[in-house]
Amino acid sequence: MDTISRENNSMLPVGAVIVGVIALLLGGYAAISVSKANRTSAAQQAKIERLEGLETRVDNAAQQAGNAVKNVQDLTRSTQNAFNDIGPLIGTLQVSVNKLEEAAKKPAPAPAAAKKGSEPAVAGPGEYVVKAGDSGMKIATANGVSIADLQAVNPGVNWNRITPGQKLKLPKK
Repeated sequence: MDTISRENNSMLPVGAVIVGVIALLLGGYAAISVSKANRTSAAQQAKIERLEGLETRVDNAAQQAGNAVKNVQDLTRSTQNAFNDIGPLIGTLQVSVNKLEEAAKKPAPAPAAAKKGSEPAVAGPGEYVVKAGDSGMKIATANGVSIADLQAVNPGVNWNRITPGQKLKLPKK
């Protein structure tokens, strides 16, 4: 065959060698490109795995945030209910405090003897006339009774403002 091909002076074997060399070059280039693609793919796979891990953490954080929002809403609701329950009670207490303040501002009633002006008060049986410098404790001690008993038989007396000439009832011993 060698002889035939040389005689015909055919370019077929040279073309085959050229095509072979081109095929080898293209195959090498393809192998290099595939290698680069594999390395890029491996690097991208690592990034994808990190992103998946981040996605899981983000999902967990979102769930925890949702739970926290629900807890805050529950606390807000229960706090509002507590304020709604306590508000009327505070209003009632404020009215009571205002009444007590008004009662404290009113002057103590003047003793009957002081109104007459001319005669000093005289103690009857079971009574005591307050003198200057007297206090509830002094009166109770001087008469041999307890302060609680003295206060019990004189319910309308303001013990912080007893005045000379004021008549007090004495408890029975």
